[in-house]
Amino acid sequence: MTSKQTSTRKLLALCCRVLDEKKADDIKVLDVSQQSSITDYLVVVTATSGPHMRALRVEIEKALDAADTHIVGMESAGESGWMVIDVFDVMIHLFLAETRERFGLERLWRDATELSVAKILGKDDPKPKAKATRARAGTAAKKPRKKAE
Repeated sequence: MTSKQTSTRKLLALCCRVLDEKKADDIKVLDVSQQSSITDYLVVVTATSGPHMRALRVEIEKALDAADTHIVGMESAGESGWMVIDVFDVMIHLFLAETRERFGLERLWRDATELSVAKILGKDDPKPKAKATRARAGTAAKKPRKKAE
């Protein structure tokens, strides 16, 4: 990897770590370097509310400032439910759930390569835990419901 690629991957890891720690939902990282001339990676996340989106933005700004990284631009159209933070090689898209579904960036960039956030964060991709199963399908005992008082 070149020095530029290494620094870009570190920047990507920093952004993903901040978003993960601040409980952003459904973090997706798309490598668009082969499709785009303006950025290498798109980070697409869902915020649970307007205040959560603002908190994610503030934490990203703090982390980038601490890393001495320049934010090229930031766009948010009022209460649109979509905010973009441009850090040149990485573009972070913060969405509210309904807005993310409506615009479907993942569908627009379907030719991009999706990267594992767990690998970016240095976490092992553990095998999925087996879901708790009921004794036998169709014969599981139902829990009684509490009556409304």
